[in-house]
Amino acid sequence: MEKNYGGLDEVQTDYAKAKIAVIPVPYDGTSTWIKGADKGPDAILEASANMELYDIETDSEVYLQGIATLPAVTEKSSPEAMVDVVETVVDEVLKDGKFPVLLGGEHSVSIGAFKAFAKHYDSFSVLQLDAHSDMRSTYEDSDYNHACVMARAKELATVAQVGIRSSDISEKENIDPERVFYAHIIKESPVWMYHVSEKLRDDVYVTIDLDVFDPAYVPSTGTPEPDGLAYRDVINLLKLINERHNIIGLDVVELCPNENTKASDFLASKLIYQILSMRFQNI
Repeated sequence: MEKNYGGLDEVQTDYAKAKIAVIPVPYDGTSTWIKGADKGPDAILEASANMELYDIETDSEVYLQGIATLPAVTEKSSPEAMVDVVETVVDEVLKDGKFPVLLGGEHSVSIGAFKAFAKHYDSFSVLQLDAHSDMRSTYEDSDYNHACVMARAKELATVAQVGIRSSDISEKENIDPERVFYAHIIKESPVWMYHVSEKLRDDVYVTIDLDVFDPAYVPSTGTPEPDGLAYRDVINLLKLINERHNIIGLDVVELCPNENTKASDFLASKLIYQILSMRFQNI
């Protein structure tokens, strides 16, 4: 039996009635260090079946809005082919009026979502939460490598980058210093979240690479970088963004599950549920 997000029954997973569509994309074709992100979607789905479905902060049960889990995108022949399929799937979900949530997979899976949203929105922003700037123009002979994801986003939308603490010098020409919020800077600023909001348009797509978190919170990721954000930092930022903007879509990527500890898997599934609870709280 296929896993579904939240371990929900048929009533809450009926695609025709659901307001939310979860799209697993188990792709790990361009990772350059720790492999295993292709197992991330399945681990998130498994962990999600063990969550409590009542969210304390919003006093809500977002699963009642309907959360359908679609068949996984299995295209793996090339990053370009995978991106094309993701774009098609997300485009259909948007045409059906549903809120898409992508489960990575490595970060290149997000590019297809960006391309789909560009078909539906004249202007929008991509809010990136990540340890790495991912602004290489091309890498390892591909424009769709995980190291290029925000260079592709910048071609389609305005961007804001949060939690960055690792970058190659070649990326500096692509990085707008007014739109990047380095981890070591935001930890010293009491108002940094408002500055992030000021850089965003009304409609915001949120892409979360789990290595934005300090490895103490999420050790199971492809390139765990020290000095990352705390879980509450991320939740408080997204609460503010949700209050001031319209979150139009979401992805969570770069989980590399470890059979010996499930904490990272559960954090990823809970993070998604809390964001959905914020987003649909008053609907």
